[in-house]
Amino acid sequence: MNYTYMVECADGTLYTGWTNCLERRLKAHNQGRDGAKYTKVRRPVKLVYFEGYGTKEEAMSREYQIKRLSREEKLKLLKW
Repeated sequence: MNYTYMVECADGTLYTGWTNCLERRLKAHNQGRDGAKYTKVRRPVKLVYFEGYGTKEEAMSREYQIKRLSREEKLKLLKW
């Protein structure tokens, strides 16, 4: 399974990414190694949203769509 996810950083900002293992990816973000440069200085992060997909391409496509949303649109997405 592949996932598109959003985490909330310690400073309140949102980061969107994709992974094939949510647990491992969150651990990487919070340990500051192999995580995103963006989240490295904004730890800790907490998972606030995710969607599952059958392929990497679908997850990456959705990540791109979400990253293009405004903060307000992302917050609406979190309130499903």
